[in-house]
Amino acid sequence: MTRAILIDRIIGEQRPSLSRAEDVLAIEAVPFRERVAAASTYDAIRLGAGHNPSAPALQFLPNADPAETALVISHEQFLGRLHQAANLYHSLGVGPQDVVSFLLPLVPQSFYGLFGAEAAGIANPVNALLEPHQLAEILNAAKTKVLVALGPTPGSDIWEKVEKIRDQLPHLKTILQVGTGPEDPERGILNFDRQVAAQPADRLISGRQIHPDDTAAYFHTGGTTGTPKLVRHSHENQVYQAWVINIMLTVAPGGQMLFGLPLYHVGGALTQALSTLAAGGALVVLSPSGWRNPSAVRNVWKLVDRFKPQVFSGVPTVLAAALGIPVDGADTSSVRAIGGGGSAIPVAVGKQLQDRLSAPVLEVYGMTETSSVHTISYIDRPIRLGSVGQAVPYSRVRIVKVDADGRYQGECAPNEIGVVAMAGPGVFTGYMDDRHNQGAFIEPGWVNSGDLGRLDEEGYIWITGRAKDLIIRGGHNIDPMPIEEILFQHPDVALAAIVGQPDAYAGELPLAYVQLKPGAQTSPAQLHDYLRSRTPERAAVPVAVHLVQAIPLTGVGKVFKPELRWDATRRVFSQTLAQVASSAPPGAGIEVSVGADGTHGTIATVTLSGVPAAQREALEQAVHEKLNPFTIRHRIQWQD
Repeated sequence: MTRAILIDRIIGEQRPSLSRAEDVLAIEAVPFRERVAAASTYDAIRLGAGHNPSAPALQFLPNADPAETALVISHEQFLGRLHQAANLYHSLGVGPQDVVSFLLPLVPQSFYGLFGAEAAGIANPVNALLEPHQLAEILNAAKTKVLVALGPTPGSDIWEKVEKIRDQLPHLKTILQVGTGPEDPERGILNFDRQVAAQPADRLISGRQIHPDDTAAYFHTGGTTGTPKLVRHSHENQVYQAWVINIMLTVAPGGQMLFGLPLYHVGGALTQALSTLAAGGALVVLSPSGWRNPSAVRNVWKLVDRFKPQVFSGVPTVLAAALGIPVDGADTSSVRAIGGGGSAIPVAVGKQLQDRLSAPVLEVYGMTETSSVHTISYIDRPIRLGSVGQAVPYSRVRIVKVDADGRYQGECAPNEIGVVAMAGPGVFTGYMDDRHNQGAFIEPGWVNSGDLGRLDEEGYIWITGRAKDLIIRGGHNIDPMPIEEILFQHPDVALAAIVGQPDAYAGELPLAYVQLKPGAQTSPAQLHDYLRSRTPERAAVPVAVHLVQAIPLTGVGKVFKPELRWDATRRVFSQTLAQVASSAPPGAGIEVSVGADGTHGTIATVTLSGVPAAQREALEQAVHEKLNPFTIRHRIQWQD
């Protein structure tokens, strides 16, 4: 099968077989910079547009409805608008070291605005769902010069957040508003579409020659407290991601991708958007909300029927939700591979997907720091469900031992669990703030993933969990992933997560959170019995199962385990303090809340009320005595 691998100057359009390790070595015999024809993301998109300029680059579905008429932007038009956006930023004083940040949903302007920013300066796509103070921290850390944001729009609070934080951004010179709002030049507010339309569409007026080592973008990652961690991507990092996706997958030229991931996530911006555009393919954008729009999942098989994607790709929560939608006669025969990553695909979900679509599940693995995909299940080789495959060409993976401070202590033997370290053209050179680089690399060029995994004798990589997700019960390490896999095999379970519940004696105990499928009636006791009978290790059996209406997810559909840990801590601390409450003075109130803390990671706040000043010290002492045995820090506050 042929494919438009347009940024590979050697292979051309014929995808080589990669069934043997020797095939990969043959590719790697040519240094990557000699092989790739694109020095920048701008070059990659320009080459992709040249394949068939009149073919669609974007097909935008405002409501994720397969019956609606799509707004179509051809490759020629997309490149022209990219030129215009880059020229607009240049006219506003943006140079190669200046940052254009974005607070946008998935509208067409998001795509050419983002890559136009990489052609003019540095792009910084930001999660607009974050709280205003978090947005201000990220935009300031990036030294944002121009901000592109959605104007006042029903159902969106983006502009409200912009108004709230704009005076906190000392580097900000101009806000480009996407929408129909009036311009206010005195306040530095200009209309994005109006200003873009006034720029030349046939060239970059800056005449900039972009070098592969130039910074293309900053992507924020990590927690939501303290100084934001901004990952610095070079143009080569991002071009490599587009190249490697195009060489690993067999999709015909002009293929279409159902697109619903946010652009502030590397899986959306690079693995799907840039790689598709660089291959001359089309992105079918599933409304401004993407996969967060319930209509996108509800219509998923009808969308597959209409747009005939050869790769059906999404985060595991989207893949699991799609399984709950009846096919109802939709033609899904176009799908030749199913891609998933961002978190582990439960084996049970992978099996069901393969059975339904008669296509292999190619699980991927990577991180923002590796520009997204670093390993994948090779389509030419045996598929091992549960494995994230093998390192892609030019990339390397090691499983290493590290000490408590993250220092390298040696290599792990085959099948020995250790920390996953990665190197290759996609690996970043460091965070924007050098303070975050301490411990980020186990050796020069080898990023410390923070994940636990093992490498088997055939080179397949098995991720066994996040190092920070390990549950340590009395000094015994419990990996939550195998327990989650058991829950996903239950026919009534939609989503599941295992976290550590604090325990004064053992340190942590495993606890299960479960979201049932619609209409399911399985009880917590039944699920607990199910786990007890199937979990090989007694210590790993969760002490309880909590049913929740919805497992908390991040903006890209990953399970947000910190929120579950906070809930588990709140439950335990509240129960622990019940005895204190029963012996407290009449009218006393004790409330526990738990959340993130910039110093301690997690902290519990105990709010006391209804006690005369003379009796407060005794109550505080009683609270401290009950909570001090736990490793999680706590603090006391009084509410009058």
